[in-house]
Amino acid sequence: MAEPGAEPGAELGAELGTDEFTPAFAAALRTLFILRRDVRHFRRDPLPGGMITRLLGVACLAPSVGFSQPWRFVIVEDPARRAAVRANFLACNLEAQRQYAGDRAARYARLKLAGLDDAPCQIAVFAEADPATGHGLGRQTMGETVAYSVVMAIHTLWLALRAEGVGLGWVSILDPAAITAALDVPAGWRFIGYLCIGYPQETHASPELEREGWEQRVSHEAVILRR
Repeated sequence: MAEPGAEPGAELGAELGTDEFTPAFAAALRTLFILRRDVRHFRRDPLPGGMITRLLGVACLAPSVGFSQPWRFVIVEDPARRAAVRANFLACNLEAQRQYAGDRAARYARLKLAGLDDAPCQIAVFAEADPATGHGLGRQTMGETVAYSVVMAIHTLWLALRAEGVGLGWVSILDPAAITAALDVPAGWRFIGYLCIGYPQETHASPELEREGWEQRVSHEAVILRR
């Protein structure tokens, strides 16, 4: 067992030591990357007690600029606050639809762009804009690395959830100022993303937007530049 007060992952690190991971582990990890999905269709089954708190601990193992650990997680349970988020999504989504026309507009209309009605767990993720933790190291010239660090934590949570059969959907069609006000968070917190979390209704080997013909995966070779 880890010592009381030890950081998340200390026990795991002690078990693994410093040996290299096995090829089987590397293959399983690659499969996890491949099968991570942005989920939009959730079952309403509740998640096991303590799961979210435990996996948020895993998310906090993500790298951060200057070890600033700027992520802040708001578990949204109050029905009125959830309703405010949903209303804001509907307003923003209606506005977003206006930028498309023709076949693209029809495809957009077919997409279910949020799990706000069914996902049993919803988490708003913020960045502490200027955390005392880290003492400013590494961000004097690139302050946006604070937000990048929070995105790393979201991705870490995403993979940790997927490894336990739980889906995550990132709702980005929201007004940051409205969500910040609706959740009444401390001043100085910057809204990064709103996450719907729950068991997916079904799983797929390919992203929904690819299956719906919205976009195709770009070859990794097409995005590499050598100098």
